[in-house]
Amino acid sequence: MIRLTHSDDLGQLQDIETAAGQAFRSLGMDQIADDESFPVDVLQRYVTGGRAWVYVDGLDFPVAYILVDVVDGNAHVEQVSVHPDHAHQGLGRELLHAARIWARGHGMQRQTLTTFRDVPWNAPYYRRLGFELLDAGTWGPELTRLMEHEAELGLTRWPRVAMWRPVVPPK
Repeated sequence: MIRLTHSDDLGQLQDIETAAGQAFRSLGMDQIADDESFPVDVLQRYVTGGRAWVYVDGLDFPVAYILVDVVDGNAHVEQVSVHPDHAHQGLGRELLHAARIWARGHGMQRQTLTTFRDVPWNAPYYRRLGFELLDAGTWGPELTRLMEHEAELGLTRWPRVAMWRPVVPPK
């Protein structure tokens, strides 16, 4: 079940992100696997803003989550993480759909994200969910700044892309 994130879930979100990040080691991306999870105060801002959702198990314990920003007027997926014990069950897809519904309800036209181009559970996965590459020439000013910031952090050591899909699915 998906629900809004509560403040007392934040420690679990950090644990989920850390556990999910370990998969990057298999691709030689130890820097990504070693990256620290979002600090509690940052996560709390998403909770306060109503832009954080969790997928919970039968005991209401978070096993996956999504954080959404508003970037250039679009619903931008800042983070989606699924604990490896719950991977390959469609939880990420369901969380992305919940964020898409939220975006539609807020009058947004697009859902965007930035991701690694060649990581199987990144860009290729999002393509299967209907996301398309967003050419740099079409980025708005906020997305441009976000991509520049990712480069400053060293994330472009591995190719990065911006992607989008319409909030209202095509017929």
